Amino acid sequence: MTTTALKIMVIDDSSTIRRSAEIFLTQAGYQVVLAEDGFDALAKINDHHPALIFCDILMPRLDGYQTCALIKKSAKFHATPVLMLSSKDGLFDRARGSMVGAVAYLTKPFTKDSLLTAVREHTGGAVATPE
Repeated sequence: MTTTALKIMVIDDSSTIRRSAEIFLTQAGYQVVLAEDGFDALAKINDHHPALIFCDILMPRLDGYQTCALIKKSAKFHATPVLMLSSKDGLFDRARGSMVGAVAYLTKPFTKDSLLTAVREHTGGAVATPE
């Protein structure tokens, strides 16, 4: 019996953050889709249908708030949980994230535990099952 691993998208302009998130999530048995910025993410989201999206706030071209708002406006992805990633841990940033539809806020640098806990909390407790 094979189960399909949950797909998680990580949108961040930092290759270090993308890489560490990819390693943590892949080790836990999730499929990972990486995007460098909002435009890259919007181009990939239709093909991959992620179960959860981590989105950096400070990115060139299209920031995380704009990216999250565009994802939430889409009928197809309106229900997909988006978690904001930021190196700033401010009340204003959290509030603004909530206003555009983000379900949570994770401060960078994140730990493997905080990343995986956030995934479990926002995917109904689904745990990845490595094949």
